[in-house]
Amino acid sequence: MPDLLIELFSEEIPARMQSRAAADLKKLVTDGLVEAGLTYASAAAFSTPRRLALAVEGMLAESPRQVEERKGPKADAPEKAIEGFLRGAGLTRDQLEERETPKGRVLFATIERPGRPAQEIVAEVLEQTIRNFPWPKSMRWGSGSLRWVRPLHSIIALITTEEGASIVPLEVEGIAAGDSTRGHRFMAPDAFSVTSFEDYETKLKRARVMLRAEEREEAIWHDATNAAFANGLEVVEDRGLLAEVAGLVEWPVVLMGPIGEDFLGLPPEVLQTSMKEHQKFFSVRNPKTGRIERFITVANRETRDEGATILAGNEKVLAARLADAKFFWENDLRVATSEAGMGTWVAQLENVTFHNKLGTQADLIGRMATLSRALAPQVGADPEAAERAARLAKADLSSEVVYEFPELQGLMGRYYAEATGESAEVAAAAQEHYAPLGPSDAVPTAPISVAVALAEKIDKLTGFWAIDEKPTGSKDPFALRRAALGVIRILVENDISLHLSAVFAQANEGAEAADLLSFLHDRLKVYLRDQGIRHDVIDACIAMEGNDDITLLVKRARALSEVLATDDGENLLQGFKRANNILSQAEEADGVEYSFGADVKFAETDEEKALFAALDAAEARIAPAMAEQDFATAMGAMAALRGPIDAFFEAVKINADNATVRRNRLNLLSRIRSICTSVADLTRIEG
Repeated sequence: MPDLLIELFSEEIPARMQSRAAADLKKLVTDGLVEAGLTYASAAAFSTPRRLALAVEGMLAESPRQVEERKGPKADAPEKAIEGFLRGAGLTRDQLEERETPKGRVLFATIERPGRPAQEIVAEVLEQTIRNFPWPKSMRWGSGSLRWVRPLHSIIALITTEEGASIVPLEVEGIAAGDSTRGHRFMAPDAFSVTSFEDYETKLKRARVMLRAEEREEAIWHDATNAAFANGLEVVEDRGLLAEVAGLVEWPVVLMGPIGEDFLGLPPEVLQTSMKEHQKFFSVRNPKTGRIERFITVANRETRDEGATILAGNEKVLAARLADAKFFWENDLRVATSEAGMGTWVAQLENVTFHNKLGTQADLIGRMATLSRALAPQVGADPEAAERAARLAKADLSSEVVYEFPELQGLMGRYYAEATGESAEVAAAAQEHYAPLGPSDAVPTAPISVAVALAEKIDKLTGFWAIDEKPTGSKDPFALRRAALGVIRILVENDISLHLSAVFAQANEGAEAADLLSFLHDRLKVYLRDQGIRHDVIDACIAMEGNDDITLLVKRARALSEVLATDDGENLLQGFKRANNILSQAEEADGVEYSFGADVKFAETDEEKALFAALDAAEARIAPAMAEQDFATAMGAMAALRGPIDAFFEAVKINADNATVRRNRLNLLSRIRSICTSVADLTRIEG
């Protein structure tokens, strides 16, 4: 079966677009082939700075013959209706077939489409792909109308069979498909022809081009870590930077250089961020001191002087960049350690808008300080320290380093607070109050950091709720879902009990506390679903009193989920539902509520008496366990009712002929319902 090779060779493609572009090329071409009836065995896409490539294996040589049967109008339909059907089918009247149907005689058309050769289909699909490629940004050049991310120079469209290779007849804006490409821009710029994907990849390697992005990444990391290790150092891992740099070179050459002595005193994060953002350099750290002492750059070519000239040029540019960073850092330290201290920066935030309906950044800081102080006793923090930490937490937003490198906000605040003599706990809150930013980030655990982090997130939630700026659909411009999940994780992972309804009201009286709590419950379902807890189990716990205590709610849901995963729990659920259904139907029919009065003296069978005893024993265990918030014990006691309830239903008839016995048994079912629903609302459990 034929194989297909496609290459679209252009000027440099931005690194951030390459991976997505390769995936788009694969999807557009393979979807187009399959839609035209040309199936295949496998496909793989590749990208380098100057090319997108696609290899399709085991493709059909031609699309299969297709036969379609199409139902038309009735045989006695108006002539215009029949003519319209004929035009759509591309047939004449004598090619139609009349058939008897329950609705009378109807016309049917059989449309045959012969198979088409692969070359013809590939040409159509590839031209359509090139002309409609979904680049985030594209350009036109020359006098043509074709748009591409950068000027497109050549196209390979090659079908290979056992008999040999043939070029797909295709021309797009004067660029005719062929079988040739070029290697590395500097080390092997001459054109060469290929006969298959294997030949293509092999010749590219000889021409100093690594086609596979993962191979370039592996080569960079291998050479970088080896160079660092040989000097007793280690490379600071950065997978995002590694992928980006692999998209900047076709033939990676790793070079390591020194950082000037004048800059070694800068915080390592400042060095790392400056080198990454401005130069795409990797940081090399001394594991003994934690200092960043060298850098690694990745050149796109081999040179006679083994990169010495490249390295010298990079060192010169880096020195200028780091001189700026050092200037910012020293200026910031002068401000932070002055008589006014970090208060200078806080005052400047009075002129920075947080939101036009929620005031300035300084207003935000004031609200955070008040709420942090109120929350402190509930999370084990000192109120004075928590308020102090909140007032300094965002001061670094006015600093020069953060203005230059916004991603260092918080971290720099920690450095500045430490430099001014603040306690380690207060300084740490500047960095940690933003956490967690992502689902894999650790949550703050130090009490002061917890207080400030909760205050920041709760203020954001209640503030935007008060002005009715809530997330809608997929839109969440103020990251309120992330803030809600942050509150949930901080509380749960630190085992903190907090009644959020009261906290919401304290933070902002204008917020709809019930609606906001419902929003958090929705986020909680997502959080627990990822841990294997079903949404109906969570609903059964949310329905209980005290559902604004997220930590207790999670403990209850986990305990219930564990019980329902057992045979006793599952069977108890069925017994409960049976009892609840019979009771509900009887109450509706009789117009009364059977909620009290079950008496063992009216029990007629041993199973009935045993259930009375089992309910007494369960209630004696469940009530104190619930008071102690020991959900595992309470759930276990509830699950132990499974056997007695099953035996009861097997032995007795609820709707007995004796009215007293019937009423007593219905009241007994009411005890089952009330005891079980004192633990969780089992009526909300599905199944």
